Amino acid sequence: MCKGEHGLLVVISGPSGVGKTTIVHSVKDAFDAVFSVSATTRRKSSSEVDGQDYFFITPEEFDTKIQNKEFLEHAEVFGCHRYGTLKNPVNQVLVDGGVMLLDIDVQGGIQVHDNMPESVRFFILPPSEEELLRRLKARGREDEDSIQRRFREAKREIKLAQESGAYEYFIINDSLEFAIAEITSIIKMIRTNTATTS
Repeated sequence: MCKGEHGLLVVISGPSGVGKTTIVHSVKDAFDAVFSVSATTRRKSSSEVDGQDYFFITPEEFDTKIQNKEFLEHAEVFGCHRYGTLKNPVNQVLVDGGVMLLDIDVQGGIQVHDNMPESVRFFILPPSEEELLRRLKARGREDEDSIQRRFREAKREIKLAQESGAYEYFIINDSLEFAIAEITSIIKMIRTNTATTS
């Protein structure tokens, strides 16, 4: 990164089957970005490394961090384990002038919008509902009931993202190459503008 560059928090959200994971990794490579490591209350598996895969903390520690407003966003997943993005590691990357990348759901994106409005938030859309359903089926990972459940959830997420006002940029992933190019050009433009106005 160049001297004088300002850090930037980039949020990328999108439903299953929209190609978000590939886009996130491409953006990471383009900016040598740092992936945020989430805190979680679930148990660590034998293959996981604390502080690298997740920050593994107790439910009591999680509660304390919520009370101390140490999270940028947090949520309970499947009514069981909790996950959250801690502010301190994010702020450290930004102070150092780096790009911090968050791959989170819509609820998390809304919280980040509220807690760090200077962040840049992207939501990845499919070209159409029909194409999203086709992509979900083409993955070949799940039975028809699971696919339809993911499809309903995807439509709900898209509606919430569009109505929430939390996302500045909606990127249609019709062509993966163009979607990645569009996001990277927006990030470059924002970083350049931030540097010239400071």
